[in-house]
Amino acid sequence: MFPFSKHRSRSVHGDDVLSSTQPIVAVTSIVETGGACTTLTVWRKSLLVSCEGFTVIDSNGDLIYRVDNYARTRPEELILMDKDGNSVLLMHRTKKITLAGSWGIYEAKDTNGEAKVPKSPIWYMRKSLKMNILSTNSNILAYVYSAPFDKKNSYVIKGSYRCKSCKIMHVPSNRTVVEIKRKEARTKGVRFGSDVFDLVVSPDFDTGLAMALVLLLDQMFSK
Repeated sequence: MFPFSKHRSRSVHGDDVLSSTQPIVAVTSIVETGGACTTLTVWRKSLLVSCEGFTVIDSNGDLIYRVDNYARTRPEELILMDKDGNSVLLMHRTKKITLAGSWGIYEAKDTNGEAKVPKSPIWYMRKSLKMNILSTNSNILAYVYSAPFDKKNSYVIKGSYRCKSCKIMHVPSNRTVVEIKRKEARTKGVRFGSDVFDLVVSPDFDTGLAMALVLLLDQMFSK
């Protein structure tokens, strides 16, 4: 079992959720490690009229996670919430000036209804500097470390986020634990755009952390 805390706390949001939004149903899949995995459908759209963000549903079409970005710009902070608006994880851009994007992933803690950044992150994610045609690791998008930079619990993210074709791999075991894939429609003639895709998560990896990594990939590599 990969280490991860499932602490959740409360985040207050007063906006009304759009009632007319119809969920896109996902299906259960099998990862290369063997055994049934969790497949979530990710929609790059907030359920709130006034926001940008993400909506995540399970195989039954039920809302699992949501992200609402009120600023409509690239923020310094992101909050992953459950369906009820409870804060699950908080992502905060590091203050260090580097050539690559670097974020901390924190347990979400609320103070008077607002999520606050704890002193220490539980994970770090850093954009790769080796994305060029001369590098043998040119397909590596980012590195993920459990705090404080524990190599035994480190991951690399490979592929293309813009094409929605990525794998998150556990470095010590060289095993794929998460996949980001274009969504295939069951109905002939129906085609989903790049804003709707599947997030396939291994049974021993937390779906909340997987979605947090998707949010940071979007910050680093979306247009």
